[in-house]
Amino acid sequence: MNYNFSQKSALITGAASGIGLAVTQGLAKAGATSLILTDRIAQTLDEATADVAGAVRLAGHVADEGFWVDAAHYLETLDLAVVNAGVSGSGVIDTLDLSEWRRVMSTNLDGAFLTLRAAIRAMKAHGRGGAIVIVASASGLKAEAGIAAYGASKAGVLHLMKIAAKECAVHGIRINAIAPAGVTTPIWRNEAFFNDLARDSGGEASAFDVIAKAGTPLGRFASAEEIAEQIAFLLSDAAATITGATLTSDGGYLL
Repeated sequence: MNYNFSQKSALITGAASGIGLAVTQGLAKAGATSLILTDRIAQTLDEATADVAGAVRLAGHVADEGFWVDAAHYLETLDLAVVNAGVSGSGVIDTLDLSEWRRVMSTNLDGAFLTLRAAIRAMKAHGRGGAIVIVASASGLKAEAGIAAYGASKAGVLHLMKIAAKECAVHGIRINAIAPAGVTTPIWRNEAFFNDLARDSGGEASAFDVIAKAGTPLGRFASAEEIAEQIAFLLSDAAATITGATLTSDGGYLL
């Protein structure tokens, strides 16, 4: 990363893979001295971030309020937060089970709210301000059939971000969002159509290429590392006057 985060304390949720792992590794290389990393499964988190020295690793569900009560004392010096944990989901509305709707909303919206609340409380308590980035999605900005729960959850976090930014500006806390479209992360492996396409086209790289060329004007997806660099910009002093904004990183998908 091309930014200096020395002497900074940062929280990253969903840190064991994809964008969260790329942010974790990037902030560590950029000098962050205290990293608080969360993910669902302790072993996965430990193994994925084994090269990040001195990090605090907390396994649990971001939508569990008790998890954040227990984590609060680790956040006392928090400067930065990346609200990243999320799950995918698909299904048309008239056949979508309420349990599936609630599963997606639990992590993507409830979890984002609880993470954001914990980070804001910590930053207000120490009084130095801070910067927070919420990882949303272009799916929260553009309607597509078959992703009602996921799209609605990401639209929800985008508006939550704006309200939080307005409430927290007086405290010197900047809150922004990034809305990627296609990113080459493991979350795609949860989708049957992607696994079928990977099998039929010769692998995951070929599947990403097919999807990107079909739906993205630039004809390519972003890497997790590219999105992490963009998040770093929003966290950095280079973005000191930016709050309540959504950085759309979609290769032209919304055009």
